[in-house]
Amino acid sequence: MPPNDNLLARRFERSFDADIRSRFFKGLEFAGPEGDPGWFGPGSAVWYVHSHLPTLMLGLVAAAYIEGLDPSISWMAYDHSRIPERVDGVPTGGIDPEGAAVRLGHSLSFFIGTAYGSTATAERLARTVRAMHHTVKGTRPDGLPYDADDPDWLRWNYATVVWGLATAHERYHRRPLRGADLERYYGEFVRVGEALGGTDLPATKAETAECLESYLPRLAVTPIKAFGTGPNLRDSKAKPWEPGSPFMDWAARDMLPGWAQKLAMYQPPNPAALRLRRGALWAALNGLHDATGPLPEFRRAKARVAGGV
Repeated sequence: MPPNDNLLARRFERSFDADIRSRFFKGLEFAGPEGDPGWFGPGSAVWYVHSHLPTLMLGLVAAAYIEGLDPSISWMAYDHSRIPERVDGVPTGGIDPEGAAVRLGHSLSFFIGTAYGSTATAERLARTVRAMHHTVKGTRPDGLPYDADDPDWLRWNYATVVWGLATAHERYHRRPLRGADLERYYGEFVRVGEALGGTDLPATKAETAECLESYLPRLAVTPIKAFGTGPNLRDSKAKPWEPGSPFMDWAARDMLPGWAQKLAMYQPPNPAALRLRRGALWAALNGLHDATGPLPEFRRAKARVAGGV
């Protein structure tokens, strides 16, 4: 491996430790209790998919992008999160990089913690997120109420997440799951959605695609969404792998289903440039994973389970 790849890997690991792991992984148990498989365990599709951190991050960014096409989600984020940039309390129309990084950090700790953490850790994370959802209620400017406990919202939110994680894995993992193995991921992941209160959740790739498209009549690109995507990110100060960066914005929009790309007015480059860009992203994501190796949490979970055999 060229020295610059090692240097990039070390910089990424230091950045992840400082910005994500040290802040958002506190209190999560991966090394014990001995023999506890957690929610999924070795051999599960979830363990395989979530062990590739670069594609996991990309999948979460893509999920957040399509999730925000629901106007109620846009207003939930606007009213109840730190993602919108504000100066003296007044929204600027931009994205707060720190707020976006906090959202990504919490998401990563949740999806890594529920995958590899002890059973108690996974259940505690789910209770924490459900408690947070209980507080997210309000009214959109057009007078329609929103409620993060609404079953329709929970189903939409779940479908966007499992779609994002599975699609990023399929397209950019060096050895992605295919066919029945990929369907196993969709089936296993339902446990996460149900733990958050979801019902009637899609459990296959086809069901997930159908679920997402069924919400199309209620979706739109709100001004909030428009301010945080495409050309409006040219002056973004976010790091390339963070939400709010032009690079991640392109990668997320390029992964969208065709109907969602039309809604977001995504204009792909010519076919040759598109293949080159996707190939470069594939090489970068897998090169980074090869350089850093499996997640430490994944390795600790394997040792925890093996210790009980």
